[in-house]
Amino acid sequence: QAQLVESGGGLVQAGGSLTLSCTASGRPFSRDTMGWFRQAPGKEREFVASVNWIGTNFDYSDSAKGRFTISRDSARNTVYLRMNSLKPEDTAVYFCAAGQPVLSDRRQVNGYDYWGQGTQVTISS
Repeated sequence: QAQLVESGGGLVQAGGSLTLSCTASGRPFSRDTMGWFRQAPGKEREFVASVNWIGTNFDYSDSAKGRFTISRDSARNTVYLRMNSLKPEDTAVYFCAAGQPVLSDRRQVNGYDYWGQGTQVTISS
């Protein structure tokens, strides 16, 4: 059974850093695009970052660009999201996703077939 498990969330002060991890199992993910999304209370799930299957193409939301870095270790079936200069507005549940979206869908929730359970990130001011 395909499974994505996130870890690394927590409570940090504004300006701090966190690294989220997502480990995949149960099926081959090496050909999948991996993405990170987040959902704040009362808001829709939104795209944060993605990396293609070979690790050569990266995409970031405007809010993540310059502060967050997505990477993947295919040997470990793991994708990471390094988050620096965190702000209170980054507070959300962060979800890992896997799939094979067409380029125009890589920022869309429905572009991904597999999702993790989410990890809470809370940034205090």
